[in-house]
Amino acid sequence: MKKLQPKTKEQRHEEHLRRLKALRPIDDNFMRVLFRDDRPLVQMVLRIITGIADLVLIKHETQYDLKRLGGSRSLCLDALGVDSLGNLYNIEVEKSDKRADPRRARYHSSSIDVENLAPGQDFDELPDTYVIFITEHDVFGEGKAIYPIERINIATGKPFDDGEHIIYVNGAYEGDTELGWLMHDFRCSDADEMHYELLAEKTRYYKEEPKGVSEMCKIFEDVVEETRVETRAEEAYRFALKMLERGEDPLSKIADLTDFTIEEVKEIAEENNIPVKV
Repeated sequence: MKKLQPKTKEQRHEEHLRRLKALRPIDDNFMRVLFRDDRPLVQMVLRIITGIADLVLIKHETQYDLKRLGGSRSLCLDALGVDSLGNLYNIEVEKSDKRADPRRARYHSSSIDVENLAPGQDFDELPDTYVIFITEHDVFGEGKAIYPIERINIATGKPFDDGEHIIYVNGAYEGDTELGWLMHDFRCSDADEMHYELLAEKTRYYKEEPKGVSEMCKIFEDVVEETRVETRAEEAYRFALKMLERGEDPLSKIADLTDFTIEEVKEIAEENNIPVKV
């Protein structure tokens, strides 16, 4: 079999341009770029989804790392915003139905709570939180535009009023409403076909303006490099594991051939319950 030649820089650039042309806001990586440093756009999207017409966003971040989850599964939020009343809004764009699992929404909500209550604060100081999943498909299959999830007191049938709000948005919805138009725009790869100018303008910048296109191509290159590094690390791990299982090579030789330290090779052996040869 003929060995495939690595792609040239020019070939990779052409591939990036083709990929950029096909991107839509519903693609989570592109959405994070569109939302970055654009509070009016994020505010518009939140107003349409929540129905809070006077919602005023005072700050927001994309790819927000929750910092108080030491020892627990980490979370990096697609976007996190705070409104003028102190309410928190987490927007997640999910193309995979599996990643929109209800227990994931629960974990996001509880993790944001942990992040936003300092030692000594009373529990009634917790802000209201909105965890919003925008999904490419109708994950509940009922044809609704939006699925608000609220806790109720089952015995009384009344709202529990704990300030937790979870919203699933059906990205496939096509109704003639503000939300239907927004979801149409989220599925568009062509800015000229979008209803909302704020979203169209930002899309045009990254797809048509030289500076925006250059930024997107740099992001694609970074992803390629990260993937390459991760692949090399996985290959080195598998090679070290195979040598350990063979049991004929000292740790120093395995470390030398894989670029792991001797301590890292020991950790690989311990993870796989393999006795080590010093």
